[in-house]
Amino acid sequence: MSPVEIGIIGCIVLFVLLFTSMPVAFAMIASGVLGFALIITPQAAFSMVIAELFETFTSYNLTVIPLFVMMGQVAFHAGISKRLFHTTYVWFGHLRGGLAMATVFACAGFGAICGSGPATAATMASVALPEMKRYGYADSLASGSVAAGGSLGMLIPPSVVFIVYALMTEQSIGTLFLAGIVPGLLIVGLFCVNIYIRCLKDGTLGPAGPKHGWKERFKSLNGVIETVLLFILVMGGMFKGFFTPIEAAAIGAAGSFVIAFVQKELNMKKIKRILLETVRTSSMVFFIIAGATIFGRFLAVSRIPFEVANGFVSLPFPGGVTIMLIILFFLVAGCFIDALALVLLTIPIFYPVIQQLGFDPVWFGVIVVVITQMGVITPPVGVNVYVVSGIERDIPLPVIFKGSMPFLGMLVLAAVILIAVPKICLFLPALVG
Repeated sequence: MSPVEIGIIGCIVLFVLLFTSMPVAFAMIASGVLGFALIITPQAAFSMVIAELFETFTSYNLTVIPLFVMMGQVAFHAGISKRLFHTTYVWFGHLRGGLAMATVFACAGFGAICGSGPATAATMASVALPEMKRYGYADSLASGSVAAGGSLGMLIPPSVVFIVYALMTEQSIGTLFLAGIVPGLLIVGLFCVNIYIRCLKDGTLGPAGPKHGWKERFKSLNGVIETVLLFILVMGGMFKGFFTPIEAAAIGAAGSFVIAFVQKELNMKKIKRILLETVRTSSMVFFIIAGATIFGRFLAVSRIPFEVANGFVSLPFPGGVTIMLIILFFLVAGCFIDALALVLLTIPIFYPVIQQLGFDPVWFGVIVVVITQMGVITPPVGVNVYVVSGIERDIPLPVIFKGSMPFLGMLVLAAVILIAVPKICLFLPALVG
């Protein structure tokens, strides 16, 4: 068999392993090692695995991931997420669907100090779902707003997906962070408009809560001070040149600990839980990165990425049609593959195509993240939906998927807007310079 044929069989084996519910990282490692051994030699395959695992887990550049994960864990266990939700609830809870809107805003705020979509969904599910159930919100709207709002943690900086994309494409992490801010706010606005219109048509979806006075509203703003301070500390220091992205992550993690100790929210039990969750989440991410790298080595020797890139470039279509085909591929694949794994697997294939067609790599990075956001709320993978279902077991899984579908429509609309008007992604990085 030719290397390309072995590469195709390897891809099929990967999807078969994924459908058997094997963890994504191990499926990529197994299929990558097998394919590499068939094309080169078994000895070369084992040497490659050892080298890639060692390089991934000892990479200085990747230390930014556990540091941002730790910052999010501290924020959750220190009650920052609860205070953030309370603030948004006081301001928007009196509107129809106001609690769901407050959840979306709180997800955006927590995403700004977390960097992970599933972690944001898990945090806000434990904070917001009990409140929405108490005020008689429909299960579909309550769970759907949490699952979809949690996806904002993938786009609003600091984002783990942006970090990985930046390292793979040699783009600036800071530039990608800036590029994700305005699209993130756009999606927040679209989600809230969707909630408001639906609740106007059917008041039983999200009844209005009690209205709070202006004095109480302004007093509640104390609940966002910690989030704003951490965001300014991390992002401001990075863009002012005071420290690098890795140092910014370390400063953010340390800052979250300082805030938690000042608020007297931490004890030894919570600190132990923070460290364990940080190690568990970071290890999962690192194994996925290592697995994707190993599978990528196999794809490289099979020459599939080069054949696919040449095939796309030689298509008798304008560049705009080609980019739409690539985006359609991401949309379909995102329904079956974890977002981070999808980025790691496909960027080495499609990034050269984007470069040859002359599209901005920062804009493409934002589009990829928005498209993969759709995958975390669509069946059969829909990781955010499973996270919400795991926390609120009283709500059936189909109800959560159904509640997420209107938000999926808003993500599609956001992607269309960002494709039509790329400056929405690029003007803030250009402004900061």
